[in-house]
Amino acid sequence: QVQLVEPGGGLVQPAGFLRLSCLASGFTFSSYGMRWYRQAPGKERELVAQITNIGGTRYADSVKGRFTISRDNAKNTVYLQMDSLKFEDTAVYYCNAFFYSMDYWGKGTLVTVSS
Repeated sequence: QVQLVEPGGGLVQPAGFLRLSCLASGFTFSSYGMRWYRQAPGKERELVAQITNIGGTRYADSVKGRFTISRDNAKNTVYLQMDSLKFEDTAVYYCNAFFYSMDYWGKGTLVTVSS
């Protein structure tokens, strides 16, 4: 059974930092690309960051230089390090695994940036 579990959300102050994790199981993690999406209240879901199975990364312009995606294939885990957080980073963050037509999603974790 495929599972993507995302602990690590919470409340953080502006300019603070937070690290999200996504623990995968039920598929060959090292073969899959991984993405973090987010959906803010009243907005569409957007791609935040992506890491390929060989480690190539790309980021949304809104998070470049502040967020870092990484993966640990030995732990079947992908991370999103979020620094210099802003109010507008408040959203539900979703982990996504992709491999050709295969596509799996986590249930999401809420990140709230507030003073």
